[in-house]
Amino acid sequence: MSLHRSLLPILVLCLLILGGCGGKSAYAPDSFGSRTLLHTLWFDGQLAGSESDLPRAALPVPDLRPPLRTHPLRALPPVPPARQQIITSVIPDGGRKIIALTFDLCERAPHLAGYQKDIVNFLRSRNVKATFFAGGKWMRTHPDKAMQLMADPLFEMGNHAWTHGNLALMDESEVREQIEWTQAQYELLFEELRMRARKRGVGREMSRVQPSLRTMRLPYGRNNEHTAEIMASMGLSIIQWSIEGEKDERARTVDQLVQWNLDKAQPGAIILMHANAVPQKTQELVPLLVRELGKRGYEFVTVSELLEMGPAVTVRDGYFDKPGDNRYVDTLFGGKGTLGRVK
Repeated sequence: MSLHRSLLPILVLCLLILGGCGGKSAYAPDSFGSRTLLHTLWFDGQLAGSESDLPRAALPVPDLRPPLRTHPLRALPPVPPARQQIITSVIPDGGRKIIALTFDLCERAPHLAGYQKDIVNFLRSRNVKATFFAGGKWMRTHPDKAMQLMADPLFEMGNHAWTHGNLALMDESEVREQIEWTQAQYELLFEELRMRARKRGVGREMSRVQPSLRTMRLPYGRNNEHTAEIMASMGLSIIQWSIEGEKDERARTVDQLVQWNLDKAQPGAIILMHANAVPQKTQELVPLLVRELGKRGYEFVTVSELLEMGPAVTVRDGYFDKPGDNRYVDTLFGGKGTLGRVK
């Protein structure tokens, strides 16, 4: 008995630091959803979606309304030092051929974005894992789709700011607002999902759904010198990308886009794409790219899984494909996801 008592502090410390003595970080959730939950709350036809999911629209005036709750209830532990910069990829232990497909769900203040159902349907049909970085406003205008992604064990979700605001042009209070509103909106949907689950007798399955967003992606890949520090204090790892998957999509054919991705693919890469029906070729690109990467022996993982498989590669300033290539957006997009730089 005395031996057990003497080991107790060590066990507690192990749990706090590693999330258990098996070595898995406390920052990595065990799962992201439940097939039981997903298929209890939605029929297959509802999950498949319809053509009405695709259209986008311009609003008569920018929608800058806050969510029903503006501050998240859950506080996250600070990000560990090794992940406190902008993560572009991972160096997998043993050179394991893993890759993370990521899809942004952006929605700026003056617009309503869509939901590219064909991408999600394909990923589900092939059992392919992916991470979706959702804007808070997008989640509010697409609550059912957001909850479906939350409930699906294949998918992880991350924070993509409230209205795709340019964080490089914001002070700390504005940055925190963009992020906290999104965290709070996610919590509101989690609570709605939990209520539906309890009504259908599958409330226990909610233990498998992530209660908070744990990663974030910079809109336009833009940041200032304080952004990383702010995100780390809020418990959010900044996830960039190593491959801009839809690079010059208007000028390139789908086959050319596939080859672009294959030429840049390497173990531990993170591929940026969109599922908000704005880029017009992504739904054609994804099936071909998944097939070709599979032929080359790649395994698809979520971002949080990727981060547990080796040291992160980081940069101080975000970019699209090369350092500095996204600075032009500062003259186009500023403020809280509005057109033009706000003075």
